[in-house]
Amino acid sequence: MQARIQRFGGFLAGMIIPNIGAFIAWGLITALFIPTGWTPNATFEKLVGPMIVNLLPILIGYTGGKMIHGHRGGVVGATATMGVVVGASIPMFLGAMVMGPLGGWCIKKVDELLEDKVPVGFEMLVNNFSAGILAVILVLIANVIIGPIVSAISDVAGGIVNGLVTARLIPLAAIVIEPAKVLFLNNAINHGVLAPLGVTAAKETGRALHFLLETNPGPGLGLLLAYYIAGKGLMKASSPGAMIIHFLGGIHEIYFPYVLAHPIMILSPIAGGLAANLWFTITGAGLVATPSPGSIFAYLAVTPPGQFIPVMGGVLIGAVVAFFVGAFLLRLRPIPAEKADDSSTYSSTGIPGLS
Repeated sequence: MQARIQRFGGFLAGMIIPNIGAFIAWGLITALFIPTGWTPNATFEKLVGPMIVNLLPILIGYTGGKMIHGHRGGVVGATATMGVVVGASIPMFLGAMVMGPLGGWCIKKVDELLEDKVPVGFEMLVNNFSAGILAVILVLIANVIIGPIVSAISDVAGGIVNGLVTARLIPLAAIVIEPAKVLFLNNAINHGVLAPLGVTAAKETGRALHFLLETNPGPGLGLLLAYYIAGKGLMKASSPGAMIIHFLGGIHEIYFPYVLAHPIMILSPIAGGLAANLWFTITGAGLVATPSPGSIFAYLAVTPPGQFIPVMGGVLIGAVVAFFVGAFLLRLRPIPAEKADDSSTYSSTGIPGLS
């Protein structure tokens, strides 16, 4: 079981690590050009949505399919990913991580079935049509089944967070929020659940703790610091740039691949979030509005008078706790350097049952 879990985590890493450059590119564009960014630009801002909704999921889908069955698997995987991308209101990274490898595996089985059965001279015709027909079937399945399932997961996560807040178990919200964030459900939880609750609370007291729960940059910073200190390979080398985009630019999505690449690391931001939320609750911390984006500068801008120590203390505590937990996990279960550098080491045997 341990070996299977490790292989599965390795397979996830193989889908994410090769595309970190694209995540960084999107993060820089977002941090720079959105209305609340460093240098707002209405023209360049139009790149943000299509990149996170279309480009990044398709890249993940292509990579997952390619790992199973080469370029041919990548093409079918990327095409199948469009089924979950189209019509979705949230970035379908989770759907891409399902449809990409599934597309690659299906076309691999089709090719095995047709091997040595195609008349000479018809190979290209049969190969193209078999891939195209299979891609159509997978796109339709993804659109009507996988997409709604991922959306339902988003709704369930939001409902759980709402229940914890209502039950005054706010510190425990990190147990749901952090895993949901790394599946790119952060905006659904923040703007769909926490922000409306925060607006209501802020009308009564002038500040709201709800604005701090999902947007806190501390746990993500601690995770990236852990990779920089105790990580290896590309994950270690790319973490300083990711820290800048995450902490100063407020683009939290930049650290999600670092968790997806090594799933046990989700314990790092969970621990940091729990500690920070407990501090926020004890000190009565709150912001006057949702920081957008969730950078330290946006935090300072919406911190009310007298709340600097409670708010910044929570950010610091979240970062420190996440760092120590993350560094311990990386020492205990490190990512092999050769795997952290080269996605090709993740073969089609990465998923049990798909070899």
